[in-house]
Amino acid sequence: MATSFGALCTDFYVNQKLSLKMDLPSGRETVFDLFDRIRREFPQMDRFRRYEGELALESPDQSSQYSWLALRRTTVRSGVVNPEALERAYRLHRMVLEVAPYYLSISPLDIEFIELVLGFDLRAERNRNEVVFEALLADSPLAALIDPHDETIIESQPFLGFALNTRCDVQAYVEVKSRTRTAEIAAGKFEDEPISVYLTVRQYGSMKTVDDVKNCFGALAGHSERLAEERVLPHVILPLREAILAH
Repeated sequence: MATSFGALCTDFYVNQKLSLKMDLPSGRETVFDLFDRIRREFPQMDRFRRYEGELALESPDQSSQYSWLALRRTTVRSGVVNPEALERAYRLHRMVLEVAPYYLSISPLDIEFIELVLGFDLRAERNRNEVVFEALLADSPLAALIDPHDETIIESQPFLGFALNTRCDVQAYVEVKSRTRTAEIAAGKFEDEPISVYLTVRQYGSMKTVDDVKNCFGALAGHSERLAEERVLPHVILPLREAILAH
């Protein structure tokens, strides 16, 4: 992967969500008109899928790189997995935010929040709770709660949230998911699941115009890249990576 973010993990993905207060229209013509518009711009996204409570347009999974767009009752979401460049992912998200309000009759007043997520997956072939604990918590006062000689870590999933402005309507969250079940630890056999790190930046509040949605996305992208480069990579991803490689 060409992105510096993706070079440090097994999989890297960029997702966005537009959350609404009222239900979206679900008529066949409305949905397919939107999907056809996206497919004309992104021809590889040519698979229509229906899941429980969700309608999706997806690309084939080729070399672990793929894109998707999904509609739920009150959300419009899109994602790009292992993009060659961040701008490649941003292009899809901007397109969705540009056309979805017109095809789905979304009013700027209807918007609850817009969020952008940078996701990092790191594979680890052992107790992933231990990896997270060793990398992120072992030198903190919380480490004193555990006796490493007689006790086994069965839950270690840090989650932090903080406001990026004085109004507290622009927020950032960093979450680490270890994805290890107690049954795996007891058996000493661990499934092929990654440690996932999510950096979420979210803007709450309705917009004045449809154009504000696109402008908001640009601001979220700027916050996400800065936080990823200055904080998440050096203080979360690299310590996790080092802990994984140490065993």
